[in-house]
Amino acid sequence: MDQQPMTAHTAARGEPDAGTPTLDAHLVVDRAGFRLDVALHIGAGEVVALLGPNGAGKTTALRTLAGLIPLSAGHLTLAGQDLDRPETRHWTPTERRPIGVVFQDYLLFPHLNALDNVAFGPRRHGLDRRHARQVAGEWLDRMNLTGQSRHKPRHLSGGQAQRVALARALAVNPALLLLDEPLAALDARTRLDTRAELQRHLAAHPGATLLVTHDPLDALVLADRLVIIEDGQIVQEGSAATITAQPRTDYVARLVGLNLHRGQADGHSVRLGADFSLTTADRHDGEVFVAFPPSAVALYPHRPDGSPRNVWPTTITGIQRHGDNLRIQLAGPIDVAADITPAAAAHLHLAPGQPLWASVKATETRVYPAPISGRQR
Repeated sequence: MDQQPMTAHTAARGEPDAGTPTLDAHLVVDRAGFRLDVALHIGAGEVVALLGPNGAGKTTALRTLAGLIPLSAGHLTLAGQDLDRPETRHWTPTERRPIGVVFQDYLLFPHLNALDNVAFGPRRHGLDRRHARQVAGEWLDRMNLTGQSRHKPRHLSGGQAQRVALARALAVNPALLLLDEPLAALDARTRLDTRAELQRHLAAHPGATLLVTHDPLDALVLADRLVIIEDGQIVQEGSAATITAQPRTDYVARLVGLNLHRGQADGHSVRLGADFSLTTADRHDGEVFVAFPPSAVALYPHRPDGSPRNVWPTTITGIQRHGDNLRIQLAGPIDVAADITPAAAAHLHLAPGQPLWASVKATETRVYPAPISGRQR
């Protein structure tokens, strides 16, 4: 099959030097009282997940990379080519960027069938109708959607529409693939199957991939590296193992399911407030984080016998189902979450406002140094 126009397009965008990331960006955007200031570097074949709470700047970052928002400062270099560099007034419009985007709602063209939706990108990049449809047909075959090629979006299931959108983004051989909450619109069962399918396709994609998501499971399963942003700045980045082992903000701790507190360590004791300390198994001195899972917090209707070292009075502020257990939100000298079984909850007759005693074993805590400067909890 003759794909010379696509090959010419790919070559024209250039390739980064050996060792240079496919995406090299310092995104600085000033908008109505909000400033995004984030450095992103993604290598060829690497999948990076961008996570953060609502309003953190994830969407602004994605729209800036796509060319929908110009940089205020910084730079955006992709595959060795500057796409946006304000200091030299260089800016490449959206349609000329070697970028594929899968939006949360897919945004398939309703008047086109699946084949022509996928063929749209190759047509825009120089292929004639026949060759563009050949490329689209091959991508639909890879997505196991050959039988749906003539179906319009309204006749596709959510999972099928997601795969058509992914095929459309990949059909232009993008240097950078942007995924904006790609699984958010799917039901739980379809999400499970589609996540596995997406993982397979991302593993085969030779370019860089940025996944923007709220879902920690999507990030942990699909990404090689996580970048966490809050208030327009990076607060933590690294492998999933690194971040889950040592979260550094409340948001990251909730993301990975840990209680997190910052305090002053003196040997095996960490002071978390004026009148409250935790005994820990690890010995440290100075500013530290103390982390422990909700499953490590034990609850009692009365002060437990034997007076374990880490015990304190607390009050229930909320009760939610969490998988097969209940997650109990507790206020006291420190605010924590505890996971207990429904049977234990029934035995304790739990209700919001109820006073309890909480404890955590020293051996269940994890202590690690907190940065002296930077974002404080």
